Amino acid sequence: MATLIIPAHNEATVIQRCLDSLVNQAGVTQIIVACNGCTDNTADIVRTHYPQILCLDIAKPSKVNALNEAEKHIISWPVFYIDADTRLSDGSIQRITEEMAKGKLLLAAPEPIINTTQSSWVVQQYYKVWLSLPYIRDGVVATCSYVISQQGHERFQEFPSVINDDGFVRCQFARHERGNVQGAKIYIAAPHNLKSLIKIKSRARLGNMELASKGLCTQKEIKPYSSILRQRLLSRDFVAVLTYILISLVIRTRAKRQFKQLASYRWEKDESSRSVGSST
Repeated sequence: MATLIIPAHNEATVIQRCLDSLVNQAGVTQIIVACNGCTDNTADIVRTHYPQILCLDIAKPSKVNALNEAEKHIISWPVFYIDADTRLSDGSIQRITEEMAKGKLLLAAPEPIINTTQSSWVVQQYYKVWLSLPYIRDGVVATCSYVISQQGHERFQEFPSVINDDGFVRCQFARHERGNVQGAKIYIAAPHNLKSLIKIKSRARLGNMELASKGLCTQKEIKPYSSILRQRLLSRDFVAVLTYILISLVIRTRAKRQFKQLASYRWEKDESSRSVGSST
């Protein structure tokens, strides 16, 4: 039986969509929504519409702090950490829990289904390439969620103060200890425009740079992007690949510039896919 933790910072427009996909799932012991630094009515929505859910209203606007506070209430394992702007397919909780019970996976995630139907052409081309990369397809990446077994959580005591919590978790496990579980899906809305895409991808890259600079990764990963992309530049996907490379260069440059002012970094969030009417 699983515990579900959903950190939420000003997620009033999407929180019900997320929770509706979770409350009737089999295999759930408890659901904890860790509202943090909210200036909207996220907490009121949870308390009013989902009285069975434990709602924490934390003053400090910090995702990792919210996760640490929520973990104080864990009563069952494994623990699912799920972003508020996503939703899970029916049966995902039980499917992943059963797979992790076999003991092979210490860190797991559902398969990401990224909806780009409301995204610009440029954003669609980026994701067309990005989602096809082997590292992305099966490495507990791009899932906006992850699931840790009790044994797996022994790798660290608490979440450190970092930008990229999922990157931190992932780099505590070797490749054979983690993986996406087939048959369990998480639905994610892609950014609608290039500006929003660059924001969230810069944040992810900056987060990885921070992890490396602080020596917080116990497992190293080799990502052979360059050789894969060079081969595909000569394929019929030339336009998409070139678009991906150019956007990636912008993201890399922007993240390097942000890294020089890491102490004053302010969390960047994609608001385009959270607008009322957006669908995952």
